[in-house]
Amino acid sequence: MRRNYIALVVIASLCALSTPAQGEVLSSETKMSLVKAITGTISPKSVRSSGAGLVSAHNMMYNHSVTIYDASTFELIKTVPDSVKLSKFGYSKYSSIFKGAPVEGSYSPDGKYLYVTNYAMYGKGYNHEGHDTCSPASHYDTSFLYRINLSSYEIDAVYPVGSVPKVVEVTPDNKYVLVSNWCSYDLKVISVETQQTVKTLKIGRYPRGIAVSKDSKTAYVAEMGGSRIHVINLDDFSVSYIPIGSNPRAIVLSPDNSTMYVTMNLSGKVASWNIVDNKAGTTVKTGKAARSLAISNDGSALFVVNFESDTVSKVRTSDMKVLQTIKVCNEPIGITFDAPTQRTWVACYGGSIKIFDNK
Repeated sequence: MRRNYIALVVIASLCALSTPAQGEVLSSETKMSLVKAITGTISPKSVRSSGAGLVSAHNMMYNHSVTIYDASTFELIKTVPDSVKLSKFGYSKYSSIFKGAPVEGSYSPDGKYLYVTNYAMYGKGYNHEGHDTCSPASHYDTSFLYRINLSSYEIDAVYPVGSVPKVVEVTPDNKYVLVSNWCSYDLKVISVETQQTVKTLKIGRYPRGIAVSKDSKTAYVAEMGGSRIHVINLDDFSVSYIPIGSNPRAIVLSPDNSTMYVTMNLSGKVASWNIVDNKAGTTVKTGKAARSLAISNDGSALFVVNFESDTVSKVRTSDMKVLQTIKVCNEPIGITFDAPTQRTWVACYGGSIKIFDNK
């Protein structure tokens, strides 16, 4: 009897460990429902949650701005123009005012800054704007990364990067800012301490998505014009590869960093990869032209925008099953998950942001 009692106690304890706390619901057990549509003078290529009360939208050259919202109330806090006087930051040959074209953003882990890439620069001396189809041989103009100070909502630093920079990520230890340069076929590694580029790594055709491990030791970079994820050791900058499949675009990691999820643009699929065992996982089709994706803070659900299907899909990570697909807008292009509010924000390229509850 005593032995049976102990066995029952052990089983009960294991069940308790694997069950969410009372009142806690996994994101994979909820449904998305539209709660707000934001419009205005916006053309968001992407949206990004700070995880601390802000969500930013990056509005390209069509509106030359970054708009920053209160994540809880949806109110517009600030519109930050992309105009800068580059000479103010030490680039003396650029004496006039220049405009950018905000593509993507990433918040510093201390919550002080928002870094924003610019597809191109506009002003005197810039006359060879980048293009979606390109190579280093095209010699398109290089661009700048901006840093927005979140205490003043002003651009307080700029960094020269490559041609047509796309994704930016700040490492969790706040040591590096990583920028993928679409037409330069490389990755810039910028030191937060020195404010200088410390390494330029060749990636191959059309570098895009970036994810960084929570210990800041490893960066994963998608080669969208190929079929590989570049795995970069951030201690010595050595590189290995994951053969993920054709046309990888965006990357997220599970909260425990055991699994990588990647959108495969041409096939409209999301692929998973077991990082611990270094082997392919399950792949699921979500729609036509799977573009950006986000993951819930509990790691149980992915949110994927399907650009040509005009939809957003919710995928359960445990078995990669599509749980829900919603017609969201024409050409959904960016997505972010705001953990404090448990809401999903979708950037619609045509000029709106759709916000979904997960309840």
